[in-house]
Amino acid sequence: MRKCLLMVYHTLTGGTLQMVQAACAGAEAEAGVRVHVLQAAQTGVDEVLAADGYLFATPENLASMSGMMKDFFDRTYYGALERIAGRPYAAMVCAGSDGAGAARQVARIATGWRLKPVAEPLIVCTHAQSPEAILAPKQIAPPERARCAALGEALASGLALGVF
Repeated sequence: MRKCLLMVYHTLTGGTLQMVQAACAGAEAEAGVRVHVLQAAQTGVDEVLAADGYLFATPENLASMSGMMKDFFDRTYYGALERIAGRPYAAMVCAGSDGAGAARQVARIATGWRLKPVAEPLIVCTHAQSPEAILAPKQIAPPERARCAALGEALASGLALGVF
């Protein structure tokens, strides 16, 4: 039976989506894994329970994860609590400054779910600091997209091989 890697994301300016698309491309290189990519607003408890591993991707908003990612966790947390313990996860953050606050929030929620972190948070910093730059569409550079692809591939390979 093929394993399922669920990628949950939110994006406003497209940066996080580009990161997820790269991670998805990397993960789909692994034949033994089905990749399911969903926006945070479309993801419910059933999708969380059906997955064998997770990649959570969020923009950094005011040093936090996006409100839509928080909404996703709020809606699914208790329905999945004690039912997904031990499953692997990783996180990606599209940040304007350092992304650490958003990564820390995702990690705290994943710890509550008792998920197993299998990689350090992947943070891509766009250095968007002015209101215009923050709201502008983002372009993630090829080297950063390659890092995202490598993370997706590693998650999928670990799932397929039963490493985690």
